[in-house]
Amino acid sequence: MKWKTLDKFSIESGMSKESIRALKKKGKWREKVHWKKAPNGRIFINQVAVEQWIEGMLV
Repeated sequence: MKWKTLDKFSIESGMSKESIRALKKKGKWREKVHWKKAPNGRIFINQVAVEQWIEGMLV
C-alpha cells in the first residue's frame, strides 16, 4: 500500500510521530508528495516517496 496512516507508518518505519511532524513542519517532506491530509483530517504518508527521499532520489 502506497499511503499509510501516520500511526501505521511510524510503527513500521521506527520513526517517531514527532520526528515525522518535524520533517513536515520544516518542509523536508512536501505536502501531496510525501504526505497528505485526507478529507477526514487524518494524515497519510506516502511510503514510496519517503523511501526515495531516504535514498536521496527525491528531494
